[in-house]
Amino acid sequence: IQKLCDRVASSTLLDDRRDAVRALKSLSKKYRLEVGIQAMEHLIHVLQTDRSDSEIIGYALDTLYNVISNDLEEEEQEENSAKQVDDLGSQFTEIFIKQQENVTLLLTLVEEFDFHVRWPGVKLLTSLLKQQGPQVQQIILVSPMGVSRLMDLLADSREVIRNDGVLLLQQLTKSNAAIQKIVAFENAFERLLDIITEEGNSDGGIVVEDCLLLLQNLLKNNNSNQNFFKEGSYIQRMKPWFEVGDDNCGWSAQKVTNLHLMLQLVRVLVSPTNPPGATSSCQKAMFHCGLLQQLCTILMATGVPADILTETINTVSEVIRGCQTNQDYFASVNAPSNPPRPAIVVLLMSMVNERQPFVLRCAVLYCFQCFLYKNQKGQGEIVSTLLPSTIDATGNSVSAGQLLCGGLFSTDSLSNWCAAVALAHALQENATLKEQLLRVQLATSIGNPPVSLLQQCTNILSQGSKVQTRVGLLMLLCTWLSNCSIAVTHFLHNPANVPFLTGQIAENLGEEEQLVQGLCALLLGISIYYNDNSLENYRKEKLKQLIEKRIGRENFIEKLGFISKHELYSRAAQKPQPSFSSPDHMMFDHEFTKLVKELEGVISKAIYKSSEEDKKEEEVKKTLEQHDNIVTHYKKVIREQDQELEELKQRINTLTSQNEQLQATVTQQVSQIQQHKDQYNLLKVQLGKDNQHHNSHGDTFQMNGIQTEEVSKLKEELEEWKNKHELLQGQLKEKDSVIEKLNSSQLEMGTTEQSSQTSKLGGLEHSNELQKELELLRSQIQLQCVEISKLQMENQKLQGMIPNTTADPMLGDSGATAATSSELEGRLEQEIKELKSQVKALSEEKESLKQHLDSSSSTVAILQDEKSKLQREVAESKKEQDDLLVLLADQDQKISALKIKLKDLGVPVEDEDDTESGDQGDEDEDGDEEEQD
Repeated sequence: IQKLCDRVASSTLLDDRRDAVRALKSLSKKYRLEVGIQAMEHLIHVLQTDRSDSEIIGYALDTLYNVISNDLEEEEQEENSAKQVDDLGSQFTEIFIKQQENVTLLLTLVEEFDFHVRWPGVKLLTSLLKQQGPQVQQIILVSPMGVSRLMDLLADSREVIRNDGVLLLQQLTKSNAAIQKIVAFENAFERLLDIITEEGNSDGGIVVEDCLLLLQNLLKNNNSNQNFFKEGSYIQRMKPWFEVGDDNCGWSAQKVTNLHLMLQLVRVLVSPTNPPGATSSCQKAMFHCGLLQQLCTILMATGVPADILTETINTVSEVIRGCQTNQDYFASVNAPSNPPRPAIVVLLMSMVNERQPFVLRCAVLYCFQCFLYKNQKGQGEIVSTLLPSTIDATGNSVSAGQLLCGGLFSTDSLSNWCAAVALAHALQENATLKEQLLRVQLATSIGNPPVSLLQQCTNILSQGSKVQTRVGLLMLLCTWLSNCSIAVTHFLHNPANVPFLTGQIAENLGEEEQLVQGLCALLLGISIYYNDNSLENYRKEKLKQLIEKRIGRENFIEKLGFISKHELYSRAAQKPQPSFSSPDHMMFDHEFTKLVKELEGVISKAIYKSSEEDKKEEEVKKTLEQHDNIVTHYKKVIREQDQELEELKQRINTLTSQNEQLQATVTQQVSQIQQHKDQYNLLKVQLGKDNQHHNSHGDTFQMNGIQTEEVSKLKEELEEWKNKHELLQGQLKEKDSVIEKLNSSQLEMGTTEQSSQTSKLGGLEHSNELQKELELLRSQIQLQCVEISKLQMENQKLQGMIPNTTADPMLGDSGATAATSSELEGRLEQEIKELKSQVKALSEEKESLKQHLDSSSSTVAILQDEKSKLQREVAESKKEQDDLLVLLADQDQKISALKIKLKDLGVPVEDEDDTESGDQGDEDEDGDEEEQD
């Protein structure tokens, strides 16, 4: 080894150095310590200087890997020397990473595309991270683009490098949130999910397992990465993982492992330890993408391995925990049985069944707890199955409540404990259900009267059953009685309960019974603290005196403290999921530990309080209640006032908008008035000037004013005449079109003598009507002529007045206006004449058109009547023909039948064809004779 090291250090030829490094590589597996001590510096120097030759770099990296890695040695060494191996690897790693440049150099070598450099580089870096993880992570984090370089390994087309890259990132991301975030933002989720789908999801090999482990590293206890995973819609891509076929027989070990990790990954996203907001958003996303539905199908499928089924139940539990929509969906899931049963009932059946595996029963209990967590609707549905009104009398279907009662009073102590805890969760923070559960009556045996559920629980306690059973029942009773004074009075109403509890607490029993004593003390403390003093014999003060006499306050508080000091209590308080190593350790529930924390201090204070302090407390409570009532009253008043204020605000807004509109209109009107004023002032000024110039000629101006007014009137009348003219033309066009239609119809219709006569008669009748209409038109035209003549007279008057005005030389302006008016009058006369001629022509055309119209309309009516008559006659003739045809057919049938009979009798009968030919011959002879004649 020393010679080889010398050759590596001193040889000038690259081939010599390469051979020496190759030889060191072959020796490094067997003589790891020697090669590591003597050759490490030389090998690092080779990495720095001989980067141009990929072969020597590859050998050097392999040698360093053999020296630092413990994988090879662990296979060969025994268990005793395993620690020495670990120390050796970590020591060599420490030497290597002492110079940070070595790690950065290794990162640059990993960037090389050459397989002989990149692959050993990845393996060496992975080994360094395994040995000295935090230190190497820190160096990589500090080096520029260190993590980004390693992320490129996932995109390598060579599967060996890609897979080893996944292993490298696994080691890199362990317990380092900063690196986890960088890896996540370098698009790791997308790449890893792509690899999983390429490899075949749960059916894939060990690569899928490695990818899932890396995903767990990135997501576990990392809120920002979890949020990034959800926001990137990667939860939707998890759904295909759980698409398990109907044929569930023969699951491979790798598939079970993969699916187990996939379920754990789902649980990481919805873990109760995560922030509530992040968990709820992930739960909603899992419901909307159908992931929860897929998990429920696995839950109800047959042939699924037990450990996968258990983990699926735990996963479903955490997906529905505290999410109302998911809980409602889970309540609607039915098992594929005949008849179909709710999934909750099927799960509870397995929980109560003592033959089922312990882990599965724990998982079902957790599922039931999660279903009821912050789910008052679900709690109500479970409790309602126990109430007398809803119990199925036929007994065909088993309800959840019946299963819980069955488990509560079975011989199996584990079933008792599970059922008691499940029922306690149905009552958690729900005072109304605690009161309703007091109504539940149980038939213990035939002939005996029914017993309440509360009474039956205390009866079993007094019978001295197993510790696990008694602990479960005491937890149920403590949960039931806490914060429910009615339940406390019911409990105290049974005279045997208080003596039993005091007796249990006062006794000096073994360590196992100490837990029961503590719970009994808690139950008695609850019945004091939540006592409303409705029972005279069991008032708060009397119960305290009883404790003082029988037990002693200090002893009572000491026994109460046994609960929180117990080892199993502290384990249960850590997390909601019930995880116990064995059934014997199943003593405390997570939610119950919260209740103990809440009540322990309160009860110890209540025990030491005197009657006066209690009275003061009651008074304080009463005053607080009064204050609360006053506060609620004022709250209502404030709400009403808020509503009124909002309404008034809305009104103010509407009024302000209206006010703004009105102001806008006012400003517009003010501006218009100002404009009118300005115009008025201008006109005043102009009139003043005109008056100064033409004071002496006022009469003539009056005449001109009259003239202009009359001219405007004439213009209006002319426009009216024009409109009338246009209307008449429109009517003429309409009538022309009607006449053309009638003419075309006349040409098409065939004329007969009768129709011509009738048309003449109709024409005479309509001609009378036309004459009447003509007379009306003539009268209208005469009226129009009279109006025209009046207009002409007025025109002549105006013309007569014009020369008088023009004669005055002083009136220049008036002369001009007169000239223009004379021109207008001339035009008016011409237009009036033209209009008269047009009116005459139109009236004549109208008369002729009316005549045509009347005659044609009469002919059309007559022809239509005749047509309808002919149609009727045709229809009647058709009917007669049909009847005749029917008769002829009947006769033909009869004749043919008679002919057949005659033939049968032997009478010679001529056929129709013969007779017809004979007839034709006769006719021909007759025709010839006629021609001869």
